[in-house]
Amino acid sequence: MPASDRAARRAVTVFPLLVVAAGAVGLLWPAHFTGWAPAVPWLLGVVMFTMGLTLTPPDFTAVARRPWAVGLGLVAHYVIMPGLGWLIATVLDLPPQLAAGVILVGCAPSGTASNVVTFLARGDVALSVSVATVSTVLAPLITPALTLLLAGQFLAVDAGGMVTDILKTVLLPVVAGLLVRLLAGRFVDRALRALPWLSAATIAVIVLVVVSGSAPAIKEAAVPVLLAVVLHNGLGLALGHAAGRLARLGGPASRAMAFEVGMQNSGLAASLATAHFSPAAALPAAVFSVWHNVSGAVVAAWMARRR
Repeated sequence: MPASDRAARRAVTVFPLLVVAAGAVGLLWPAHFTGWAPAVPWLLGVVMFTMGLTLTPPDFTAVARRPWAVGLGLVAHYVIMPGLGWLIATVLDLPPQLAAGVILVGCAPSGTASNVVTFLARGDVALSVSVATVSTVLAPLITPALTLLLAGQFLAVDAGGMVTDILKTVLLPVVAGLLVRLLAGRFVDRALRALPWLSAATIAVIVLVVVSGSAPAIKEAAVPVLLAVVLHNGLGLALGHAAGRLARLGGPASRAMAFEVGMQNSGLAASLATAHFSPAAALPAAVFSVWHNVSGAVVAAWMARRR
């Protein structure tokens, strides 16, 4: 196993514990981090920059070699999770701010840890990277439009402002990381083992800041939000895997589909919810950030052993 893969495996194993600890600190001592909210978009930019550093030209040519599988993953991601978000918010009759937050999580691109979790599950990592990359690149167009369509009935949605924010905090850092990898590949290769840890630590800080900003709302609405997040993530994982099976993609590809559908870029959702809605709307993203990393690691371990 390459050293970078071993580092990624260790990082994603420790990652859920790190995220849970960060969430607990933010919940117990929120006053210490109240002024950190403006840093969330910058922190998310760091995470996306590290994602760009891990990309190589073969990651993009892989899309052209498997357009059917990548297209299916992309459609499944942007149909299943937004639809589940709207359905869960409606069935649970969530307040407008929380409903918009759940839907926004569903409209976000694939989660940054989905590739490594797919690796742990012995899934099709190449397909996972391809779907995550394309969903991230298309996020400035798809995420605001879907949020406007599904969450507009609950709150006013500034889709144009979301496009600008996603371009600044997601797409530009990813492109910058890719350019650095192309221009200084030898130096980046030496740092690949550190990148999963940098990404994990940065996401943990994002969770810390978002949870601390939503601490009062978490204590008041903990049960319905946790129920919504568990249903959203669990059904996403199950339906993503089922989509791969129904399309006869095979076991490894189906496992990749499960994580590419069920794991969201909740850091982006939290940043957008804070900027465009309210701290209460960021609550589902904060809880999702903790839960989907824990559930992803557990499901990956179960899939690997079952295989």
